[in-house]
Amino acid sequence: MLYEEKIIEEPLNRYKLMKFLEKRLDRAGLASVDIQRTPIMTRITLEVMNPARIIGRKGRFINEFTEIIKREFKIDNPQISVIEVREPYLEPRMVGKKATKYIETGKKVRAVLHFMLREIMRAGAIGAEIVASGKIGAKGARAKRLRVSAGYIPKAGEPTRLIKVAHITANTKSGVIGVLVRIAPPGTVFPDKKVAEKIALPKVIETATEIVYRGREEEGEKKKEEKKPVPFRPGGPGGRRR
Repeated sequence: MLYEEKIIEEPLNRYKLMKFLEKRLDRAGLASVDIQRTPIMTRITLEVMNPARIIGRKGRFINEFTEIIKREFKIDNPQISVIEVREPYLEPRMVGKKATKYIETGKKVRAVLHFMLREIMRAGAIGAEIVASGKIGAKGARAKRLRVSAGYIPKAGEPTRLIKVAHITANTKSGVIGVLVRIAPPGTVFPDKKVAEKIALPKVIETATEIVYRGREEEGEKKKEEKKPVPFRPGGPGGRRR
């Protein structure tokens, strides 16, 4: 293989592997994927909410997963390590997934962004920014962009490498809405900026309305309760009068 072809192929394979992992491990609450190549192995670090879904009993699932990666992506000696996520609101991908679920169920986009930003800052982040762009209005309306931010988020230069970034897409009835999340984790030291220990949030963010997500299972249980038949009572509704 030519050197030029290898330069192009390696980032492409890395991208395909990351997309494969994101798709297969979505139910396990995947937060981030880190892939490091060494001369003797490829180290893959997965940060997830539920490690048991990936590891399985006696490591059965993770062994099968390793074999799939070795076979499908032609990676020699992949070593997978799983780390449990302690605070989901400090992981951009998990914040973006949660925000898109709220948006897809019909919640107002601005209210969702305010609520998510408040929870991120309460989790201890130094700074955060959430941008939603696309068909935010009614069906047929022009695409627009909403942005909320708090704290310090660098936009250029070397400090941007210290920021965690994720982009998730929500598919709504009116169209597609992209949600971009940037988070500066607690303890991050910026060379050109001294960040205040306590960050005051704008009033509109601090007083954001709590948003509750009702999943499909909960909605199904609620519908069953609503359709529950009325018990038969003699002389009552549906009963025979004497």
